[in-house]
Amino acid sequence: MTLNRPAKTAFLSAVHAAVDFCCAVLFFGALKPDDLVVGIVLYNACAFLFQLPLGIVADRVNRNLLFAAIGCALVAVGSFLSASPLLALIVAGLGNGAFHVGGGIEVLNGSEDKAGPLGVFVSPGAIGLFLGRFYAKALPASVLIPALMAICVALLLVSGGSERKEGSHNAPVSFAVPKGGVIALVLLFLVVALRSFTGFTAAFSTGDWLSGLPGVLSGLVPVLCLALGKTAGGFLADRFGAALTSVVSLGLCAVLLFFPLHPVLTLLALFLFNMTMPITLFAAARLLRGAKGTAFGLLTAALFVGLVPLLLGAALPPSPVLFGSLAAASAVLLVPGLLLCRTK
Repeated sequence: MTLNRPAKTAFLSAVHAAVDFCCAVLFFGALKPDDLVVGIVLYNACAFLFQLPLGIVADRVNRNLLFAAIGCALVAVGSFLSASPLLALIVAGLGNGAFHVGGGIEVLNGSEDKAGPLGVFVSPGAIGLFLGRFYAKALPASVLIPALMAICVALLLVSGGSERKEGSHNAPVSFAVPKGGVIALVLLFLVVALRSFTGFTAAFSTGDWLSGLPGVLSGLVPVLCLALGKTAGGFLADRFGAALTSVVSLGLCAVLLFFPLHPVLTLLALFLFNMTMPITLFAAARLLRGAKGTAFGLLTAALFVGLVPLLLGAALPPSPVLFGSLAAASAVLLVPGLLLCRTK
């Protein structure tokens, strides 16, 4: 089965939502309260930190959709290990990471050097995670997860049938970066770690404004702002340039956070802040053209690094000045990194 580029991006984005949905159902359905902290650390380490070694392996294997399918299969295996919840989370987390790497490389390969498709691919994950968490206790995980992941595995294998003979047509593996590339990667890493540390989705306060919405919608609205921000960021970067898009989005975000006059403006700040996610990933992939999986894994490892202080209890106080300053600091780090990416 051969899909054109937009169809393949849409397909992999839908699988992304399904994978994160299943992982959330497994995590929140199987984990006991006493194991919550340990479970969060283990799952996030496997799903994000381990994407770096998984990315290195995926670059060398050169079978992107097969790698993604293996990831989905591991998520299904995790659902059969509910008697040992922590082991289940380790297996599912590794599966999540493997899918992200394989799917991410494939989207980047077909993006014609544009960030828009990557923004589409990374966006649905947050929606899948939220819905999985919301419905975790009400769903038959032992049946739902294997069935959904089996469908995804079958579709991935069919759509990647030519990989068995021809490979995924990845660029020849190389970890070399252009002049200034190492500094740029360090800056991109710091930006992503800072974004993770700030924990905007949890820290934003919308007061009672959304509490009147029925059930799932009160929590889904902020998540949609986050997801749509990622989508918009990729396309706007293609249209106006990554540096300009980052300056404008983070600058406006900082202003809105400094002056939280209304919950709607806070939601807009959440939208603006997340516009930089596909921009950072795309910039890293441009620097590591011969190791896109490694680039993907490097920045997802930064997500875990940013999470560590929060896990140790260093949560941020809900301060408009602090959040606004962090958004401004993100721009100060990101823009030089993006400019350095232009030195090929």
